[in-house]
Amino acid sequence: MLSANIQAGSSTRAYRDYVTRSWSHVLPNGKRINLDALAELASNYDLVGLQESDPGSLRSGFTNQADYLAERAHFPFWSHQPNRRISRIAGSGNALLSRVEPTELLDYALPGRIAGRGVLVANFGKGKKAWQLAITHLSLGVKSRQLQLGFLAELLSEAPRLVLMGDFNCDFDAPEMRALYRTTSLEPPAERVCTFPSWGPQRCLDHVLVGGFDVLDYKAVPAAGSDHLAVGVELRPK
Repeated sequence: MLSANIQAGSSTRAYRDYVTRSWSHVLPNGKRINLDALAELASNYDLVGLQESDPGSLRSGFTNQADYLAERAHFPFWSHQPNRRISRIAGSGNALLSRVEPTELLDYALPGRIAGRGVLVANFGKGKKAWQLAITHLSLGVKSRQLQLGFLAELLSEAPRLVLMGDFNCDFDAPEMRALYRTTSLEPPAERVCTFPSWGPQRCLDHVLVGGFDVLDYKAVPAAGSDHLAVGVELRPK
């Protein structure tokens, strides 16, 4: 599995790029090269969760980036959850690329002081082989994250086999994360893997939390030009 905040295909390789390349947040130039590199990375995985994937606006050339990546990386199943749109200039959301057909897809808005965050939930398998995958992108503010993590803890509380991945905007051992570990089968990663900024990672913001699986591999990998590293994992059912 891979979890990647793709920054809508933009390139950021230094803090100054947030200013000097600010045009990339409204114009499509240069994104296709990054998306092709992301597709090559994604092709090595069976399931990919995306954050900050543009569903089709000016900055993406009116291309649904999840659709584009699924086609380029030959994923037969994909879904996109749009969460935030700024007129026709920019849009952002979570997305799933999968080589396995989900039995069900669910779309939830997350609570918070500012609207625009969500979680995309995919159910796979049936009976004893059933499991859930949830993809999310949490808020920057602690109070909003507390609300969102409380919501996720309740939503995912009954799944014995579960994966929650995404950009949490906090470390996996932040105080607000405790609700997840108390209420669900999820466990924190065995090691701290920092993902931001991608050109010199110092903060551990992107995680793949797992319950009911053995983790065989857990690592950060470059996600084309994004300001976040992606997290790649290999899992085995217990």
